[in-house]
Amino acid sequence: MLALAATDSSASTTTFKSDDIFALEYAASTQISPDGKKIVYERSSYDIMRDVPKRTLWLYDIAKKSHYPLFADQYSYSQARWSPDSSKIAFTSNSSGSRQLHVYWIEQDKQAVLTQLPKAIGDITWSPDGEQIAFTMNVPQGKSKFAKSVKLPSKPKGAQWSEPVKIFEKARYQADGRGYLEPAFKHVFVLPANGGTPRQLTKGDFQHRGPLAWSPNNQNIVFSSDQHPEWEYRTTESDLYKVNLESQTLTQLTDLPGAEYSPTFSAKGDKLAFISRGNAPVPYVNNQLTLLSIKDKKLKSLTEGLDRSVADYRWAGKGDFVIQYDDLGKRVLAKVSSRGKVKQLVDDVSGTTLGRPYVSGSFTMANNGTLAYTQGNSQAPADVAYWRKGKTTTLTQLNQDLLAHRTLGEVHELNYKSEFDGEQIQGWYITPPNFDKSKKYPLLVEIHGGPHLAYGPHFSAELQRYAAEGYVVVYVNYRGSTSYGERFALLLDGKYSSKEDFADHNSAVDALIEKGFIDENNLFIAGGSAGGIATAYAVGLTDRFNAAAITKPVINWISKVLTADSYLGQIRNQFPGLPWENLAHYWQRSPLSLVGNVTTPSLIMTGELDRRTPMSESEQFYQALKLRKVDTVLIRVPGAPHGIAGRPSRMISKIEHTLAWFEMYKK
Repeated sequence: MLALAATDSSASTTTFKSDDIFALEYAASTQISPDGKKIVYERSSYDIMRDVPKRTLWLYDIAKKSHYPLFADQYSYSQARWSPDSSKIAFTSNSSGSRQLHVYWIEQDKQAVLTQLPKAIGDITWSPDGEQIAFTMNVPQGKSKFAKSVKLPSKPKGAQWSEPVKIFEKARYQADGRGYLEPAFKHVFVLPANGGTPRQLTKGDFQHRGPLAWSPNNQNIVFSSDQHPEWEYRTTESDLYKVNLESQTLTQLTDLPGAEYSPTFSAKGDKLAFISRGNAPVPYVNNQLTLLSIKDKKLKSLTEGLDRSVADYRWAGKGDFVIQYDDLGKRVLAKVSSRGKVKQLVDDVSGTTLGRPYVSGSFTMANNGTLAYTQGNSQAPADVAYWRKGKTTTLTQLNQDLLAHRTLGEVHELNYKSEFDGEQIQGWYITPPNFDKSKKYPLLVEIHGGPHLAYGPHFSAELQRYAAEGYVVVYVNYRGSTSYGERFALLLDGKYSSKEDFADHNSAVDALIEKGFIDENNLFIAGGSAGGIATAYAVGLTDRFNAAAITKPVINWISKVLTADSYLGQIRNQFPGLPWENLAHYWQRSPLSLVGNVTTPSLIMTGELDRRTPMSESEQFYQALKLRKVDTVLIRVPGAPHGIAGRPSRMISKIEHTLAWFEMYKK
């Protein structure tokens, strides 16, 4: 751990400081070996000198209770996957100069670099016999017919001409965090596990996506793809296909409305499980765990009655499964039978997002049914946890050296009814360290993104910093949030943003004021992405907040959907048609439509490379507020995409600029 983790030598504990963020760690991608004896996981931390996230691989031996690094140096490691016999681990690393596929032999303590590929790979999957490894990789398309037809003069020797033009012809030509996309198609490859030449199994101008599934006889690989001629525009469609390794024959296995993905075979190969979702033109649909009988092609949904969205699953034998889904702001693991009966196992999967208290985390399962998962809570990010026969054991304490010496804000649950229609809303509030209920505290409302995401009682570096500076921080799962079923998630269908979600947040303020410890003269509001939209919309509806911090917002939906990377799916699923055909609706949902009402001092912050909510959105609001002579400041984050807190210094900057802005407007 970094030396700066304990900067206060005069006291045994202190409150959470911004530079503590550099010292935080969390466990991710906990991969239990098939024999259930060992767990390899990604230990995520921050490099204070390079200001980047750092991922190393650590191993926990369950029987020996030993915990040690496999690869922990200046390089980055990820995608660790056990071989079927638990003797080897495949992973990716940039230690050879570029990110390549490696294999590590446990007993021999040896590793080998298996590839020298031009592009990064994903979806690493061992064959059942351990002899081969499948993966996916982008293959460049090459020049289009139009590009080839352009005839340009040759540049004279030594001449310095401008860079060549860039031609875009694909419907999806940009992506947040990646910039402008090189025309490419993702294909499935296979490679001998002891090294050799990768062999491309799929072909055609389509995307072939993982996770991948090997058939038990090692002869076929199943993946997800939409092979329709207009696949680019069909953002909610994909089917399952299998490719034969020898003949490379492609066979379609499913043809349901919507998307089917994440396949796995039963041990005998007679059934194929997968996740499916419908294609209704709405912003939220539950994912179902579905079972396909290979022989008679019969389909069966195992989670139709759950009213929660299945995010991951594992076969548990005898037709049972362990599934992962979000419920009431928590991520849970549960066993589901072949008849659809659900029994919850754990509800503390958490802790793999450090900034804000989003629901997060993952799990894997050994052949004997034991589980490894990321376990977190409101006071600490994720550690490695081990579940066996109803008993959970926490195996690591990655942040004990830091957080045991910090007094954090306490997280409390909040339940109330929205003033709009009486809808029941769940939320949480954080009281400052050394809280005294007889005193009055400023209140900060923090709104989550999505809007079809969820907060919960999870660790949050950003919100703990606000609490450390004396704020009571409230955050709620307003209508539209996930983990409450389809009905609740669709309450914002065609209504985002609106007076309805504002009422959910406004009612949270009133509910906390009723508790008697809130200073009604010091109310503040903040949010990012969808939360930034909600914040900008809120200050157009009310002047009760002293100041607002609006992060990466949408201000004008008409311009947003025609400049951002998400337009293909967003227009279809979130709006009643194209913007030029439905101007009134797009305008009604836009915070810019209410800017004439705004008097609240507003900080606006966005990454300069944001392609999800482009900088032009923030600039529109900034210039509109300046024209109205409302106190406002625009903060541009150099080099940052939509996830502006992806680097620790940027997270700190976001927090401290927000605190400084709010301090200016305290009464």
